[in-house]
Amino acid sequence: MPGLTRWWSSRSDTDRIEIYTRWSFHVTLVGLPFVLLLATVSAYRGRGVVWDLALAVAALVTTGACIVVAETGFRRAVVPRPALVVALVAGATTVGLGLQVTAARDADGVPSPAGPWFVGLVAAGVLVALSVTVPYRPLVGGSLVAGVLSAAVGAARGVPLLGAVIVGLSIVVALVGFVGAFRFSVWLLDVVREQERARGVQAQLAVAEERLRFARDLHDVMGRNLSAIAVKSQLAEQLVRRGRPEAADEVAAIGALAGSSLAEVREVVRGYRAVDLGSELAGARSVLRAAGIDCVVQGEDADLTEQAQVVLGWVVREAVTNVLRHGSGGSCTIAVVESGPDVSLTVTNTATGDVGAWGSGLTGLSERLAAAGGRLSAQRVGADFVLVAEVPA
Repeated sequence: MPGLTRWWSSRSDTDRIEIYTRWSFHVTLVGLPFVLLLATVSAYRGRGVVWDLALAVAALVTTGACIVVAETGFRRAVVPRPALVVALVAGATTVGLGLQVTAARDADGVPSPAGPWFVGLVAAGVLVALSVTVPYRPLVGGSLVAGVLSAAVGAARGVPLLGAVIVGLSIVVALVGFVGAFRFSVWLLDVVREQERARGVQAQLAVAEERLRFARDLHDVMGRNLSAIAVKSQLAEQLVRRGRPEAADEVAAIGALAGSSLAEVREVVRGYRAVDLGSELAGARSVLRAAGIDCVVQGEDADLTEQAQVVLGWVVREAVTNVLRHGSGGSCTIAVVESGPDVSLTVTNTATGDVGAWGSGLTGLSERLAAAGGRLSAQRVGADFVLVAEVPA
């Protein structure tokens, strides 16, 4: 028992429900021959050992075929047609043999009451096996057919018509409720399975979203910083060649920028990366001026919500990266303007050549803005490249 307890405890809730449902079906089907035996004994008239053995074999074959049909359905595979045919043929044979065994009347000429119930019991076994894969409406139809056959058997054995109808209706009601309960168990198991699959998909989506966040943040963080390091390295090289003492300051600035980049990457990995619009604007002005680009910042004192500052901070970072990579010097203007419920950030810089399609940076910005209820546009206007981001203020 301890081993069984550990095995049961190690299963998930979905596995436990499936095991319980599956074995409920199997135990019910295994009990079918014993119930048929009780129905036979209650009205046994004795037709010989051969008839008894034939009935027992037919009942066992019916049970085995029904178990195969049910188990195949639980495994979500196509029910093999031979097993279904065997279950139907063996079930019909079991009913026929049972009717023969209980066909004799007693001394008072009263027919056996077990005949109609043979039809109902065998139909219950077959319908329970089919309920794993067959919808409820066809099962109700099968119950009605079994009820009609039961009433016909009763009427053929001399039961008054009203009594035969009542027996048939009783069997129909019993089958509809009995098979319906098993069909509901299968439906409940399907719902639990679907929920488990949904949780698995949700977990995969969460992992994919985290990977996307990491890639996007890493691109935005390292893009501008590496561009700034490259610019400052070129400046330091020129200063060293000329023997200027300012070279030491530029090298120190490069080291500080590398250290801050490492700290930002660690924050990205931890998921605690915070962006402030004011600091990003100040950093953009410093980096662009160090690269020889005249930078003008307007509206940096705008009173914005934290979400708007974070999103626009990422826009500034990516825009400055693009200016350093693709700009042609000259000037760059960054303007923050509040207009009603929205705030817009416009970055205008001199551009040369074909702007081309959006890269991963602008695509990531567009996704960030869309998540915050904003939008992004980027296009050439004359000799300038204009990037406009709008978000709720």
